Amino acid sequence: MSAQFLQLLFSGITVGATYALAALGFTLIYNASNVINFAQGEFIMLGGMLTVFFIHTGLPMPLAVALAIVLPAGVGILIEKLAIQPAKGAEVVALIIITIGASLLIRGLAQVFFGKGSFGLEPFSSHAPIDIGGAVLLPQSLWVLAVTALVVVMLWLFFSRTVMGKAIRATSCNPLAAQLVGIDVHWVLLLSYALSAALGAIGGILLTPLTMTSYDVGIMLGLKGFVAAVVGGLGSGLGAVLGGLLVGIIEAMSAGYLSSAYKDAVPFVLIFIILFFLPRGLMGAKATERV
Repeated sequence: MSAQFLQLLFSGITVGATYALAALGFTLIYNASNVINFAQGEFIMLGGMLTVFFIHTGLPMPLAVALAIVLPAGVGILIEKLAIQPAKGAEVVALIIITIGASLLIRGLAQVFFGKGSFGLEPFSSHAPIDIGGAVLLPQSLWVLAVTALVVVMLWLFFSRTVMGKAIRATSCNPLAAQLVGIDVHWVLLLSYALSAALGAIGGILLTPLTMTSYDVGIMLGLKGFVAAVVGGLGSGLGAVLGGLLVGIIEAMSAGYLSSAYKDAVPFVLIFIILFFLPRGLMGAKATERV
């Protein structure tokens, strides 16, 4: 296995883990409300930008990271409360347009507040690279992979072992039946939007030390997260993770062996190829009719 292949593989898995977190956010909202939330990319941006901002104000890293996760979660709740909930019963396309509008609003406010510049963040630990088979693996990449794996495990435990997690699953299956057994569907939706925003913010925090951040990074990261969710099977949590890793790896390989000019186009070509042969994505998420 060549050093170049290993280097591209490490790069692809690292960025793919971030796409997986974004894809999980898309999946969570879709399962809870049947809405594609195109503001997801802005939560990634907010995670990175807020962490940089709070550290520059003198806050310690743990507190800055905590605030950079909690505040986007609050923004997610506001989007559901002020934009999605008043449009309850509207066509799915109308709800999608609302999320696009929310994305534009968040991005515009971020541009005004943070400016148009790019900002970096110090790695969470050592700068010393790790040599594996001639390829270089940065310690920050290990943070990305470890935290993503931890988040996936915690989500699995949340949805399989907790009452609230089971309530979200019940709501995703049949909102009316969930209401009839006493589940507060509106509270479930608020929690789903908060969790989705927090997942995006975590991805942005992890990625910023590697790629820097700016007010407009959420556009492409959000779209690639959506591609990962669809490729894996929209509605499937495991599919979101596998889709994110696959998109990241293929993107890195195409940039290394073809041209970096095609890097951003490859995920969108991939989605057409996958859906042509597997219309429901790799994990074949079961189609449901919501009435």
